[in-house]
Amino acid sequence: MNTRRLKMALDGGGLVLPAEGTVTVLLPTPEHDLAPLPRERLRVVQPFRPFHDHFAAAGFDCATAAEGPCAAAILFLPRARALARAMIAEACRSASDLVVVDGAKTDGIDSLLKEVRRRVPVAGAMVKAHGRIFWFRPDAAAFADWRAAGRERADGFVTAPGVFSADGIDPASRLLGDALPERPGRQVADFGAGWGYLSARLAGCADIETLHLVEADRVALDCARINVTDPRARFHWADACAWQPPGPLDAVVTNPPFHTGRAADPDLGRAFAEAAARVLSPSGSLWLVANRHLPYEATLAALFREVREVGGDNRFKILCAARPLRRVSRAPSRTSSRAGSRVGG
Repeated sequence: MNTRRLKMALDGGGLVLPAEGTVTVLLPTPEHDLAPLPRERLRVVQPFRPFHDHFAAAGFDCATAAEGPCAAAILFLPRARALARAMIAEACRSASDLVVVDGAKTDGIDSLLKEVRRRVPVAGAMVKAHGRIFWFRPDAAAFADWRAAGRERADGFVTAPGVFSADGIDPASRLLGDALPERPGRQVADFGAGWGYLSARLAGCADIETLHLVEADRVALDCARINVTDPRARFHWADACAWQPPGPLDAVVTNPPFHTGRAADPDLGRAFAEAAARVLSPSGSLWLVANRHLPYEATLAALFREVREVGGDNRFKILCAARPLRRVSRAPSRTSSRAGSRVGG
């Protein structure tokens, strides 16, 4: 469990939580054991649907964003530096007594500590288990510029720190958008819709009656609501691997995630393909973009009657799979990966 540093800091390491008041825990994952914390006072903030559901099922008070004041805020450091800064700024705004940051060295905890020390005094720190934990009294003014960067723009679209391709249109998504047919069908879904680039492209298809944007990251989905204003759009905060549409779909488009942490994991893309085969009509089609080295063809051949490459370049391939062979059983939701890295990551 990724809580050794937190437990040791609380057990004689100098970290003392306020005796009263809410303790907000920001961005924990199922790998984080929250047992060392006062459960009756915890509020878990996790916008990624599978992780949010994990903690909700365990009986925690859960939210998708920091809501209201708290006595202390504990941030489990995300990989994205811009997101880490934004979350620290938010923690300083909402917490009255204490901000705690815990993270691995590979996620930049050491350099982040140096940045924080240039702004406020750090009350305590501990190095353990290939990472570091530190804590300080909140000062909202000291991190106001980090909070101001909470919303970004990429090529004219609204994005946010930490979402996939926050700083620009992903080149693989652009390739897929260029390859999509003019008439994909009446009922269409964008699996892993992110901040809405592919759906914005699909909104130009006049024949579409309903466009479903399915995205597990609530922050990205909120950006998509701004970027895709077409009245045919329907927004679903859901894991695409478990989402069920109101009826069979004519087409699914996707630039699926393929990382579990830092390691490439083709099983994530395979799960998206299986989910698409489950929800498509007998004549429906899947449009998928992937890195050239990812072995999706065999999976698609086992799921669809027709599989062909319809575009791409030396880095990416665009695959079209049509006519599902059989109904695929409902897939379990993902709890092993935050949906950040797709083929362009």
